[in-house]
Amino acid sequence: MAAQRASGALFGMAFGDALGAPVEFMNVNMIREAFPPNGPQTIIGSPALVTDDTQMALAVGRALLRVTPPYTRANIYTPLRDEFIGWMDSPDNNRAPGNTCMDACASLEEGKPWYDATIPGSKGCGANMRVQPVGVLPAALIDDQTRAALAQFQAAMTHGHPTALAAADLTSAAIAYLIADGSPVALPAYLRTYAQSQRTIWYTDWIDPLWQRVSGYYASPQDYIARGWDECLGNLDRLDAALTADDRQSDPCAATGQGWIAEEALGTALLCFLMYPDDPLAAIRRAALTSGDSDSIACIAGALAGARHGLAAWPADWIARIEYHDQLAAMGAAWGR
Repeated sequence: MAAQRASGALFGMAFGDALGAPVEFMNVNMIREAFPPNGPQTIIGSPALVTDDTQMALAVGRALLRVTPPYTRANIYTPLRDEFIGWMDSPDNNRAPGNTCMDACASLEEGKPWYDATIPGSKGCGANMRVQPVGVLPAALIDDQTRAALAQFQAAMTHGHPTALAAADLTSAAIAYLIADGSPVALPAYLRTYAQSQRTIWYTDWIDPLWQRVSGYYASPQDYIARGWDECLGNLDRLDAALTADDRQSDPCAATGQGWIAEEALGTALLCFLMYPDDPLAAIRRAALTSGDSDSIACIAGALAGARHGLAAWPADWIARIEYHDQLAAMGAAWGR
């Protein structure tokens, strides 16, 4: 369709990733010195390189394309496992990948089942930096309940902390909401209602027996997953306070977190997007000018902005130059709306 919102989200993800990549691990002052006066303004190179964030999102996307819906754990597990292992072993996996993803994928390659391979205490943003393809799947291919379960399961294969699952689900829900023409102004309230509705929902057919890996800490699977949603709701509180303050001069990470962990990556990406809901380039430039996990924050912010505005939001030159252009375009066309 004309808006090409699925493509907009996928390319936006890659653009944010590429924009933030050169400044990850820098504070705001260092970024301003390296890219005066206001941080990176354009993607660099031809191709403009992305990081493991986009690489792993493409792995999720390729796995989805290998499956004939309806999606179930039984038919998506092997494609996801194979794509994650393929990513780990690829010579292009040289972009400072996260330890959690690497360790879990190594265990998958050894033949461990996913619930033994995952890292139980990790809620790093690797769980939701890659969930964008789940968010852009059209309603004709997936219902809301399956989208939620799938988002959580792809996270659970590497990150076993309940907040990793909840934040991935919430990120996917935000993208789907915006693609469906949801209002950015109403997005925080929508996400709060969604989180509250999911707080004790346990997708047994998808994510059992994960909670038992840490059963000494949780009385039930509902108790386990509720912790994740409560932490996401706490970050939405911080987001609401930041939006009320409307401070565009300070580092967004000071308000909603540095983004190394899942709920903060989403919260700070939401803040940057909602500062500039009608200006996608301003949103990802602001997301790159942050003191935390700048590429992951900008990656998620770019997906949100692209989901709202479609492919036309992005410069044609960027579309032509971004690494993995062909894969991004093919996925957008497959799920195009």
